[in-house]
Amino acid sequence: MDNVIVKKLYDAVIEGEEEIAVEAAQESIDAGLNPVEVIKTSIQGAMDEIGAQFEDGEAFLPELMLAGEAATEAMDILLAKIKEDGGESTEVGTVILGVMSGDHHDIGKNLVKAILSANGFKIIDMGIDVGVKAFIETAQREKADIIACSTLITTSLPYQKELIQTLEAMGIREKYSVILGGGPVTSQWTKMISADGYANTASECVSLCTQLMERSEKGGEGEPIIIGALT
Repeated sequence: MDNVIVKKLYDAVIEGEEEIAVEAAQESIDAGLNPVEVIKTSIQGAMDEIGAQFEDGEAFLPELMLAGEAATEAMDILLAKIKEDGGESTEVGTVILGVMSGDHHDIGKNLVKAILSANGFKIIDMGIDVGVKAFIETAQREKADIIACSTLITTSLPYQKELIQTLEAMGIREKYSVILGGGPVTSQWTKMISADGYANTASECVSLCTQLMERSEKGGEGEPIIIGALT
């Protein structure tokens, strides 16, 4: 693999240089590099690194946000190439991702999108201010495995509960793992509304989704998986 291009993409994501990241992603395709390996080596590696820097206080939210945007744009190019070739797919599961009704904060969502994509998940990004009906209709249409709904404001928390109750009333709750995210979410809330899991950070969300996919493949059910919640 061309180490110069790989490093260029890695550095561009770390530094949040979106245009350079896109350029490097295209260069990797033009050079005939395996897009799956480029994703794993450059994008996933860079997002893991910037995530670790953030947790250690060496990077801050703006840097994390810019890295996520650069990673997302580069991912789009590489995933399109994989689809075009009809070759090896990185998709290990489909996640419907969005911010609940009434909430217009999307930084955390965008980071989760970038990191999950880099780890092989197909992401359907619903954006912000997403209603319960839209989540469910999209999950059905896309044959999703996981519905990931977040909020940073307490007034939108009830919609997470409504989402699960609606799935139950429709008789399709068992088809989807529902996971939560956001500052107001606690382990108690996750368990109380019978969600399948909670992750405190974007990196931890990868572990959460991976565990849920593994549990689903085994046909089993279990207690909510709580990663990183303080209360």
